[in-house]
Amino acid sequence: MVEDLVVAYGARPAVDHLSFTVAAASITAILGPNGAGKTTTVETCEGFRRPTAGGVRVLGHDPHRDSAWLRPRVGVMLQSGGAWSGVRAIEMLRHIAALHAEPLDVDALVERLGLGSCGRTPYRRLSGGQQQRLALAMAVVGRPELVFLDEPTAGLDPQGRQSAWQLVRDLRDAGVTVVLTTHYMEEAERLADTVHVIDAGRLVASGSPAQLTARGAENTVRFWASPGLDVRSLAGALPTGSQVEEPTSGSYVVSGHVNPQLLAALTAWCAAHDVLTEGLAVERRTLEDVFLDLTGRELRS
Repeated sequence: MVEDLVVAYGARPAVDHLSFTVAAASITAILGPNGAGKTTTVETCEGFRRPTAGGVRVLGHDPHRDSAWLRPRVGVMLQSGGAWSGVRAIEMLRHIAALHAEPLDVDALVERLGLGSCGRTPYRRLSGGQQQRLALAMAVVGRPELVFLDEPTAGLDPQGRQSAWQLVRDLRDAGVTVVLTTHYMEEAERLADTVHVIDAGRLVASGSPAQLTARGAENTVRFWASPGLDVRSLAGALPTGSQVEEPTSGSYVVSGHVNPQLLAALTAWCAAHDVLTEGLAVERRTLEDVFLDLTGRELRS
């Protein structure tokens, strides 16, 4: 739980009266543009920073005062990797596993994350993707109750990303609480049960991906056919509240509450009027659309 948290560097607050909760056995994504305060928030939850005001509770405990109690129960994936530069990958993972009472099977984890071929390679000689997969393995090998993942798939290829995503889902399904930060909107949309969007140190939106993408814009259906269809007739055949436009010649947009009934009515009207559509697509707002609407579209330094 984060409650009215303030973390300031000098006179400037990086986190400004921020509050949110994380449900047990769930995946929570914390999103925000560069400099929004998300990393500072997570580092405070991990016990690496002290609050200026307000506070946090991790598994019901103060992460700084109760660090000894929390350490074996919380996994942390750092952006910097957290491994010694000269140590071999498997040696580092086995060392971390040995610090815990009931670690995951190291060999199985190595196989799952594709680290077998680089297991005897010193950390400094691993590729960026290999270092990232090792950092993820180090965060979860202790079988934590809660794990913080900072940009867990940055630099991974598509195969590595899919493998990491499935591991995160499996952790959640096994009862582990996962908190992750990411700049990949697709990652948050596909993984997270709850999303918190932070900007300028403040919470600007919270909800499930479905809830956030449903706000402010309904789905639309776009299809292509011969130009000049009777859009008034088509709109009249669709459920109440539907609208039809032809923004460009031969391109049609149907807006309203998109559901199976609307699609059935649309295709029935086309069939009755001998209209062959050249393509039909249901379009909706993505989490990236919502994120940009909330935090702005200009570049930030």
